Amino acid sequence: MTTTTTPPATTDPPPGAASPWHVDGTRLTWRGGGETLVVEPWGADSARVRSAQGEVVDTDWALLPAPETADARIELDGDVATLVNGRLRVVLTAHDHYHWQGGQRRFRCHVSFQDADGRELLAERESGGALALRARQYDAHPAGGWRTSLFLDSPADEKLVGMGLYQQDHIDLKGCTLELAHRNSQASVPFVVSSAGYGMLWHSPAVGHATFGRNGTEWTAESAPQIDYWVTAGDTPAQISRAYADATGHAPVMPERGLGYWQCKLRYSSQEELLEVAREHRRRDLPLDVIVADFFHWPRMGDFRFDDEFWPDPAAMVAELRDLGVELMVSVWPQVALTSENFDEMSRQGLLVATHRGIDVQMWFEGPSRFVDTTNPRARAYLWEKLRSGYGRHGIRTFWLDEAEPEFGQYDFGAYRYDAGPALAVTNIYPQTFSRAVFEGQQGDGETEIVNLVRCAWAGSQRYGALLWSGDIHSSWTAMRRQITAGIHVGVAGVPWFTTDIGGFGGGRTDDPAFQELLVRWFQMGAFMPVMRMHGDRAPQVPVVAADGSRRLPSGSGNELWSFGTENYEILARYVRFRERLRDYTRDVMRTAHEDGQPVMRGLFHNFPDDPQAWDVGDQFMHGPDVLVAPVTEPGATSRAVYLPAGARWTDLHTGAVHAGGQWVEADAPRHLVPVFTRDGALSDLQGYLVP
Repeated sequence: MTTTTTPPATTDPPPGAASPWHVDGTRLTWRGGGETLVVEPWGADSARVRSAQGEVVDTDWALLPAPETADARIELDGDVATLVNGRLRVVLTAHDHYHWQGGQRRFRCHVSFQDADGRELLAERESGGALALRARQYDAHPAGGWRTSLFLDSPADEKLVGMGLYQQDHIDLKGCTLELAHRNSQASVPFVVSSAGYGMLWHSPAVGHATFGRNGTEWTAESAPQIDYWVTAGDTPAQISRAYADATGHAPVMPERGLGYWQCKLRYSSQEELLEVAREHRRRDLPLDVIVADFFHWPRMGDFRFDDEFWPDPAAMVAELRDLGVELMVSVWPQVALTSENFDEMSRQGLLVATHRGIDVQMWFEGPSRFVDTTNPRARAYLWEKLRSGYGRHGIRTFWLDEAEPEFGQYDFGAYRYDAGPALAVTNIYPQTFSRAVFEGQQGDGETEIVNLVRCAWAGSQRYGALLWSGDIHSSWTAMRRQITAGIHVGVAGVPWFTTDIGGFGGGRTDDPAFQELLVRWFQMGAFMPVMRMHGDRAPQVPVVAADGSRRLPSGSGNELWSFGTENYEILARYVRFRERLRDYTRDVMRTAHEDGQPVMRGLFHNFPDDPQAWDVGDQFMHGPDVLVAPVTEPGATSRAVYLPAGARWTDLHTGAVHAGGQWVEADAPRHLVPVFTRDGALSDLQGYLVP
């Protein structure tokens, strides 16, 4: 990313004129009380708003350069200026008054957003008379920069969706406060869509909060050079998704290996163990696209290569897997242990995240370590060179970018500093730059089919081939339910590639009937997620011992389809084969994500925004436009209520029964079936496939 100061607007008012506006083409500037406010078109039906104490700065944290908007125009009428850009009207009202308590005049500029018909969508907060409130608040931060706040009035009855990955149950974010910071299983992507017909990106990678109250919305950044946000207007969520993808980047075309089944566990501890799992899939005629070498296949954290003792011939392993039609994905952690063969060189070159105070260590898992500073272009280049030599030369082209928040041992953001700035000001950009490091390295080496699994994302991550997964979630029914809501919000936030650890990451015993039921239900849900991926740390753990008798990090118990008993195996095998039958449809949905910026995993509201009930359903989802999935999220349940949106006719995939939309139905859900309905006769060739 770059940060440069933008010069003042080039067109001043005529001599003697009292106009508060400076106009340069379609760029509108107001100045008053030491503040500069700049509003300009930024894509179709969209505008970018920046405010600073002094001059605004140009940043490319997430937004791509603004395209030409030939139809945009500025209308001036005294103290009111309006930027008109397609469906969006941005109205600026300048005013000043004498402040008796302060003994001087105060200068303010109010910003509001309207649709093409003049209906207000969103507006900055009014001053409130004697309350003397400010919509744009700046407080000096002790570490430098400003603690900024933006206060907005928004419709009290609107529904709000998006914002990325949070472990919570609310499909409507109105009434929620969200931390703008990343943690393991939390990926903050500050883009929100309203049922009122707008989308808004808070264009700051700073730590902060977003509060969507009934009495208004507040965005805060703990340390930032300016207030910077982007607003778009659209008649439907699909239009808003398209505009946001145009502004921040489209996901690539999903490679063919992303459409099928991915197998993983913590952890395959050797080359032979991993190969045998792939061979067994082929012996059983089970589909398999990707298998994963999880963490600690390396000698030491940060070596970025295989341990020769346990993985003696990676090139031969990759070749055999390719003969079986399977791709290998390898885990890459951004941690570099002090004992790593790369640590001294990376430290000397300044390629690691720095610590402001205390010991210069950021994580203690398997020994003290620091993180690769992927906000530094030189660090990105260094990392890719290590990945090329450690993995790429063996034919590996798919990477699992773990711990991408990054997962500090203590989330004390004031203690760390990146090349791009203090962590308080920029830390949320980290997962985007981690994905970027690998994506641009692969592109530079001629790779054209890129998908990399990553444990965090931020605005713009999607353009770097980021497949977000929801982190180290617990093996529980509560966690499973939350992944439905999370996946919907992630898609709205512009990241169409999403997956979870089927069965949850931790807390499940392979031989526990209660866990087996949870895993079956999660697997059924996973068959319809953007990427179907099995993973987890299954108990009991299995020790791993080197030839010299030293202990290595243990492995979990089996996590393959055949690890949970014969009855469950038959169910799991049927669903993984169904996923293969769904490949052509999923490919089309993924192409729409690439070309048109649409989510793959969608809330019912996405395709049915005129149905008010569709905005309130958070435990069902659409796989693309035509497949409605209602996961079973309660133990022992054999049926569940399903809402069928108005505006379509819905066919039960299992029975063939056809239902009118706009109603609730009670769907049978014995252990081997998840309720699925198709829209207006779609996918009739799959009718009854999941019924034994």
